[in-house]
Amino acid sequence: MMSIGPEDMADLKTAKWLLENPGIAAKITELLGAPIQKGFELLPKSWSATIGAVTRMVLFMSVNAAVFTMDTRPRTESSNLWHKLAVAATGGIGGFFGLPALIIELPISTTIMLRSIADIARSEGEHIHDSESKMACIEVFALGGLSKGDDAAGTGYFAVRAALAKSLTKAAEYIAEKEIAEEGAPALIRLIFQVADRFSIQVSEKAAAQALPAIGAVGGALINTLFIDHFQNMAHGHFVVRRLEKKYGISVVKKAYAGI
Repeated sequence: MMSIGPEDMADLKTAKWLLENPGIAAKITELLGAPIQKGFELLPKSWSATIGAVTRMVLFMSVNAAVFTMDTRPRTESSNLWHKLAVAATGGIGGFFGLPALIIELPISTTIMLRSIADIARSEGEHIHDSESKMACIEVFALGGLSKGDDAAGTGYFAVRAALAKSLTKAAEYIAEKEIAEEGAPALIRLIFQVADRFSIQVSEKAAAQALPAIGAVGGALINTLFIDHFQNMAHGHFVVRRLEKKYGISVVKKAYAGI
């Protein structure tokens, strides 16, 4: 087996720290200084079904998003701050108008986050016009969060990737053949449902925090900043791992990751 060089190993250690860090709920709880469980009690009973439908719609929109038309010239750094400011602004509006505004705000903030994810992917050498890279960007929304059917063995980074692998491959093949991704395509339906299953739980945690009394515009902006920061971290870790896999091979990187 090829050994991983010292600089790349340092990058892999940073990637693992980012990918295995606590999820949205823990970070929001730390920010608010109180558990967000009360917020869940304030959500409408129909919320779970509503947010599931909305997240699937948002992810389908993301597959065709114009963010992938960004300049493809290689860059060594991504513009994280500008994307944070934009998402914070949408969170401020959502926080001011309350929970109903989330249905309007979520597609906007998710599109901005996807652009940030694609920007990070580009900084790690991904060709963001390639169908595989596009699907890897969508995959980020499934990272760092649980799904309803998870057990302890299914929550790690490589476990999530393994669960999505077949769907990602088929969806990438479909996107490579078509100019426009149709919502009725079986390959995309399966992938979007799997990613949305995890993403919707993280969105619900964000919504629960915003449902708490007196959150307001400032609180909404801070929560949204945490939200995009979380997915930027997932993207940085994910695309570092992908870069190293291309250099050393998947099995070598996976073994080194497990040994950290």
